[in-house]
Amino acid sequence: RLPPTVLQMLERNIGRRIVAILDPSYGFEGTLAAVTHDPPGIWLSNADAIILRATIAQPLPQVVGKEQRSEVFIHLNSVERIEILHKIE
Repeated sequence: RLPPTVLQMLERNIGRRIVAILDPSYGFEGTLAAVTHDPPGIWLSNADAIILRATIAQPLPQVVGKEQRSEVFIHLNSVERIEILHKIE
């Protein structure tokens, strides 16, 4: 049995909030709406463009700015990291 591909793992998380980091200081946060195979990419709905910043005192990048977008397509070749956000109850 083969391990699941990245696209299959993303398809399991449709409907959840994710963060797609494109470079160390920029990314998108939104609801994963669809996964496409050709071209390989993801569609985010209710998306925000986010600006990240890390400092010597706080080495983990923190969101310092958001700009509202509606729908965004992100080609997976331009993504450095994808994080699935969990609800805090």
